[in-house]
Amino acid sequence: MKVLLTGATGYIGKRLLPVLVEAGHDVICCVRDIRRFNPPDSIKHKVSAIEVDLLDETSLNRIPQDIHGAYYLVHSMSYSGDYAALEKASAMNFRNALEKTSAEHVIYLSGIVNETKLSEHLNSRKEVETELEKGSYHLTTLRAGIIIGSGSASFEIIRDLVEKLPVMVTPKWLKTKCQPIGVSDVIAFLTKSLFNPKTYDRNFDIGGPDVLSYKEMLLGFARIRNLKRTILVVPVMTPRLSSYWLYFVTSTSYKLAVSLVNSMKVEVVCRDNEINSILGIKPTGYREALEKAFSTIESNEIISSWKDSYSSSGISFNVSDFIEVPTFGCFVDSRKSKMANRELCRQKIWSIGGETGWYYADRLWKLRGIMDKMVGGVGLRRGRTHQNIINPGDAVDFWRVLYAGKTEGRLLLFAEMKLPGEAWLEFRMMGEELVQTATFRPLGLWGRLYWYSLLPVHGLIFNGMLKRLTNNNL
Repeated sequence: MKVLLTGATGYIGKRLLPVLVEAGHDVICCVRDIRRFNPPDSIKHKVSAIEVDLLDETSLNRIPQDIHGAYYLVHSMSYSGDYAALEKASAMNFRNALEKTSAEHVIYLSGIVNETKLSEHLNSRKEVETELEKGSYHLTTLRAGIIIGSGSASFEIIRDLVEKLPVMVTPKWLKTKCQPIGVSDVIAFLTKSLFNPKTYDRNFDIGGPDVLSYKEMLLGFARIRNLKRTILVVPVMTPRLSSYWLYFVTSTSYKLAVSLVNSMKVEVVCRDNEINSILGIKPTGYREALEKAFSTIESNEIISSWKDSYSSSGISFNVSDFIEVPTFGCFVDSRKSKMANRELCRQKIWSIGGETGWYYADRLWKLRGIMDKMVGGVGLRRGRTHQNIINPGDAVDFWRVLYAGKTEGRLLLFAEMKLPGEAWLEFRMMGEELVQTATFRPLGLWGRLYWYSLLPVHGLIFNGMLKRLTNNNL
């Protein structure tokens, strides 16, 4: 069967894609930025990609007419004040585009929306479902709550809180009940629902067997990690304070934290588990989902991470828009050094950031991350998804990967920290030398003052980093 997959570069889409191929489907992946699409070599022969923006009706004409089914995995905790309207428009455009195809079945992954009073984010998901239901195809909506898996936003936030705070003074929404589900079970539900007539024109809640409060989830995580944690719940923490608390302790952006806090005040518990018997799936419990996640992390086999989504930064752009580093009106710090060992240098470049650090003056990098957090930026806490694999679109601390050509030895990063301008950092292996170039395009007078004030620090950091990258020591 020919299946259309939207959100193919997202957290769920990346994990669903190889499973669909293994099931024998030819998959057409809808991506907003084709440079970010890097499927494994083993499945490329069964996969194609088209560049589509759901808000651009013209681009939707690229969807083939002979598709049999489709997945709608487009969710956003967008930063536009009118994001609900944008999500509704995206759903309408998608529905209209599919009306022109032979699609028989569409599957939409939504959130659990059983409460009468919903957050803006959950209400938006329900509105999207309402729009998709108007199509001539069969719609199946799978509604999930908290998804637990390596790299998921929920898992990483819980991990940040538990591993960094021995004592937590928390808002009262930690008493809210939810029904977490492991990411592998979500993939199983998505896969087995496809072209199953028993799921047509229906919506189902999917969840694991455990109904827990967020406090119980945090304490359960602590037990898995053999950590003793104390959680104090106070009634005086406002949604704004709760959002700041989540933002400063975890790797979320502030506006994402706001959306999460508003959603966490709503119970997300399944109505029933009818879908389990229809598809023959027995979901794993919370503890087992956590153990699976840590097993994947320890073996460095993380397939996808929420941090690689643009929503982790609050910046919405295509990688392609910044791939050409400007020269006019820019400040440039370019240095080069002879590589003692070319392959070792390449290995270091491809391991930069995250737990490895930046090879020189890591305390200054961390201080810069703290300063960025203080002014509403992403800081350094995002880290990176893989220790030694980098693809365009990935997040590396407060940078976004624009280009990653390992064979040629070129890595180009774009800064997502708060700056009075735009910044690029490039590593390029040329002959026996490594050329390291920092480019800054200032925005007005403040941008120029920023650059000149940091010249001494940049000289220290960039020179030290280059020397460490090009010498023989790991």
